[in-house]
Amino acid sequence: MHKRILPVVALGAAATLGLAACAGGATESGGTDGEGQELTVWIMKGTNPDATAFYDKVSEAFEEETGAKVTIEEIQWADAHDRFVTSIAGGTTPDIAETGTTWTAEFADAGALEPLDEYVDAEKGLRDDLVEGLAVAGTYDDELYGMPWYAGVRSIVYRTDVFEELGLEAPKTWDDIVTAGEAIKAAKPEMLPFPVAGDAEFQVYPWVWGAGGEIATQDGGEWTSELDSKESQAGIEFYTGLATQHGFSSAGATTWKETDLRDAFTQGNVAMMLSGSWTPKALIEANPDLEGKIGAAVIPGEDGGIAPSVLGGSHLSVFNTTKNADLAWEFVKLMTTGEFAEQWSKETGYFPGVQSAMEEALASTDPLVAPFAEQMVDGGASVPVTPNFGAVQAKKTTNAMIQAILSGQKDVATATKDAAAEMTELLNQ
Repeated sequence: MHKRILPVVALGAAATLGLAACAGGATESGGTDGEGQELTVWIMKGTNPDATAFYDKVSEAFEEETGAKVTIEEIQWADAHDRFVTSIAGGTTPDIAETGTTWTAEFADAGALEPLDEYVDAEKGLRDDLVEGLAVAGTYDDELYGMPWYAGVRSIVYRTDVFEELGLEAPKTWDDIVTAGEAIKAAKPEMLPFPVAGDAEFQVYPWVWGAGGEIATQDGGEWTSELDSKESQAGIEFYTGLATQHGFSSAGATTWKETDLRDAFTQGNVAMMLSGSWTPKALIEANPDLEGKIGAAVIPGEDGGIAPSVLGGSHLSVFNTTKNADLAWEFVKLMTTGEFAEQWSKETGYFPGVQSAMEEALASTDPLVAPFAEQMVDGGASVPVTPNFGAVQAKKTTNAMIQAILSGQKDVATATKDAAAEMTELLNQ
């Protein structure tokens, strides 16, 4: 059995929450002397607002506190996994890196990461303050290798000005998506009503789950992909049909990544898309004319309700090539707890990863925050929690399935059957 809805944690008396990460209450200050030392840190880029000033402030504070210098290198998400694999094989990993929640167990399994339990347990109250879902995703063989940093969830992002002009409301069912798309297609032929990005797997899974399907299930230690189940096929048929049947996408979108999707939205060419809680600020930053023209809504299930969405995020992990794990932990702690974690959450739109910092986000009435919070609480879901899911992502099993359907190379039945067979094999390696 595979639980895709993530474990929840209590947030005072107000709310509950699954996987998330990124901010927190203060922890006890460390006393590590790093004078004359330098740490290298890899941070992902490609979806976040520009965070250069934030990283500069963190680095300055860390040097002031410990005497150590920090070199932060931003690397593209699209290239990151291959770069990690190469650096692990060659022993050239950084001291610290942002690791996606689906990668941490994989890298721990490869023996590349330092366990963090000793450090976390030394900080009063920190273990209990971690958001459970993200801590679970950062745990391998009962040891914590990924310190929760932040989380985000994808929901529908749309052009409110276009919807208002055409008398449309945010979709509450799949039929509503089609109805809105048809109206936009007729009135604004220069816009893509709902592009289907072929190289973006996390765009796919909400439709699988929304139709009652699963990515994969586990029974007695054996994984079986369910992408070819009747329910999963129905969800994939609807999603790809937005392009192949309704013409809401474009041929070029067959090779799009999520960054391409957001670029097209920024340029004014897209009316609706699935996008992350962290992206509205980045969209407006890239095109200030979009201020006041962006809305968000939960992803609807086929007949209403909320379709689960991948509640992904990132850990900060310490690699075993570091010469000073204690010093590396001090930087991890600085980034993931206290004022810098809170500042990161506010600046980027990601959700915090410690319970003590979550209530404000969940109580928000901001129309670009509240729908994502609702999506996270009521529909945050996980991909299969196994180190081998990284191999599925590296192989781009799901992406290739969608691209084959969009390009007309395979029908849904054939593409899902082939993808399920490949995924099952990879998950059981």
